[in-house]
Amino acid sequence: MEFTLKIDQSEDVQYDIVDFPAYVRKGYLSSYPDYRAISHWHDDIELILILSGQMNYNINGNVILLNTGEGLFVNGKQFHYGYSNEHIECKFICILLHPILLCSSPYVERNYITPVLQNEALPYRILHKDTKHEKDILKTIQKIYDLRSSELCAFHIQRLFFEIWESLLLLSDSTKQITMPRNQHLTLLKDMIHYIHKNYASKITLSDISAAGKVGKTTCTSIFQKYTNETPISYLTNFRLKKSLELLLSTDKTISEICYQVGFSGASYYTETFHKAYGYTPKRYRSLNSKSDILQSTFGKSFY
Repeated sequence: MEFTLKIDQSEDVQYDIVDFPAYVRKGYLSSYPDYRAISHWHDDIELILILSGQMNYNINGNVILLNTGEGLFVNGKQFHYGYSNEHIECKFICILLHPILLCSSPYVERNYITPVLQNEALPYRILHKDTKHEKDILKTIQKIYDLRSSELCAFHIQRLFFEIWESLLLLSDSTKQITMPRNQHLTLLKDMIHYIHKNYASKITLSDISAAGKVGKTTCTSIFQKYTNETPISYLTNFRLKKSLELLLSTDKTISEICYQVGFSGASYYTETFHKAYGYTPKRYRSLNSKSDILQSTFGKSFY
């Protein structure tokens, strides 16, 4: 059983503990097709710590390079994904924490939490290992990972999340909300991606996706390329593959049943596409996963 929060058409997050919105994982960039995670957004705060190697990170179309020992704070509702065009391996910790964990009272929420979440000038912050409060956050990310399996893990995670938030407030005057011009293209992209998430099991064309954003096909493709580095159709295909992974892990449905359930037109094409993306056929992937939880930790739940 998994606790799910879903707001504003964002992506479902499969949390580690029922009724406690926290997701803590260690992952490898090489576990993703072409060393690239799918672009997404959610209400949760995302925290990244690079343990070894390096990774490019795209947030709302802005690309930064994270090296060993560095990290990242990503505010809620931001488009983001990690990747490496050069296929450089990266080992990292990824933590998702829902802001509801910080809202201990209406006063705290109103004065310390909401102003940061709604600060449009703070979509993310790079965490450097040589800056005092940023270094403190990096250490706390590691602590959260180390305590993830302890008897009092939920208590420790919530306490440490408050420590991270305090450091963020000390780093900048984030309690003063800054309003910036709204990025209309990001709004349109969310509408189009919401359409894909809702209708991926059905036949979808580029015209359908562009109509969801009330733009032409050329503009639709341009927006997807800028913010996700994919075409609308390749995004759709990768999302269908991701959904098929979930079914392979959690059901005993046949490959053909899964293929049609996630929107592929035929089992042969699905198998070919799956193998190209993951290096295994769906049947082989399921077989390996049933014998080991290694693939589940890398393919299924390592990185949002």
